[in-house]
Amino acid sequence: MSESIFDALVWRGLVAQSTDREALRRHLETQSVTYYCGFDPTAPSLHIGNLVQILTLRRLQLAGHHPLALVGGATGLIGDPKMTGERTLNDPQTVAAWVERIRQQIAPLLDFEGEHAARLVNNLDWTKDLSAIDLLRGVGKHFRLSTMLAKETVARRLASDQGISFTEFSYQVLQALDFRELHRRHGCTLQTGGNDQWGNLLGGVELIRKADSATVHAFTTPLITKADGTKFGKTEAGTVWLDPELTTPYAFYQFWLNQDDRDAAPYLKVFTFASPEEIGELEAATLERPQERPALKALAWQVTALVHGERAAQGAADAAAALFGSGSLRSLDAAVLASAVADLPKATAGPAEVTVVDALTASGLEKSKGAARRTLASGGVYLNNAKVTDPEAVLRAEDFLHGRFALLRRGRKTLGLVERAS
Repeated sequence: MSESIFDALVWRGLVAQSTDREALRRHLETQSVTYYCGFDPTAPSLHIGNLVQILTLRRLQLAGHHPLALVGGATGLIGDPKMTGERTLNDPQTVAAWVERIRQQIAPLLDFEGEHAARLVNNLDWTKDLSAIDLLRGVGKHFRLSTMLAKETVARRLASDQGISFTEFSYQVLQALDFRELHRRHGCTLQTGGNDQWGNLLGGVELIRKADSATVHAFTTPLITKADGTKFGKTEAGTVWLDPELTTPYAFYQFWLNQDDRDAAPYLKVFTFASPEEIGELEAATLERPQERPALKALAWQVTALVHGERAAQGAADAAAALFGSGSLRSLDAAVLASAVADLPKATAGPAEVTVVDALTASGLEKSKGAARRTLASGGVYLNNAKVTDPEAVLRAEDFLHGRFALLRRGRKTLGLVERAS
């Protein structure tokens, strides 16, 4: 068990708020700790923000501690209050299905065998038969309204026109109950979570102190931000999900590759297991060869490999190179190519012959046929990475990769697609 795990977490920028810092450090350095983090199934997939917590669980596990990954089959039926407006309550069947999907996403990222094996737990197990009287007597009596009302989310909602329902207001009680139950059932003495969960984490610490006369610990990870101050984890297409059906491995890879170079080192610390030495070398290489973007390429590959596997990461890297002209499109297998072009603007081709000019306008790469002909004449159009200058050029059967896709590129970076109707 590493004696420097807490310092390692601090170095990676993964400790924002915590209970007594020195006591927590000693706790982690002097014994093998059982700890947990919760994930609510309020959507069919986790997103890259959740990845911070999963990888924090893994780092502690590698240091000799015992992780509990809690998927909230009960709390997911309610949802942690948002800053604005009530959540839509999902039906139990939907939540149960999402629980299983999320369990499957977490499982490959932790080790479930060996001396420090992880466990997946579901808070529905201890809440489904809990009566309202038992909750109020055994848990509710330890909470003070003044503390509950002071929570930032609650205070903001109370001051808004929407207000807050008793259902969402009570979420913090249920999360505290989770910590108490895991403490009693598994000897859990540490909870981790995002910085927006700090009030909920403290609620569990206090409940265990009052109900069980025991001392436990908690710490939060900071909100991840971009160098330009904008929100991390969103694209024009929306949330970046861990589920490959919602965010393809290629789109996932491209998200990381398209980050600001200034964010490469901080993100490598948070989202990968790269060593300080490796990160330092990548920073130096980026300064020496900024056009090659070595740190961001390492970031994109490593995070994609963690979430989707090395084969998917390599496929995404190969596709990225091929789409922009530095690799072979024809060497990509059908599934990788389909993933890479899934979000491109496209036109559909029927059995009739399609000219390149028509394809450029139909796919939205050019606004008019005249503009398309001018771009062709200037040498700015590529079909499957081969330059096209003939304004009368047509798409032939062999131009459709795997019999389905023909890739158009205007200039260096603007891509479009012609897909043959099946």
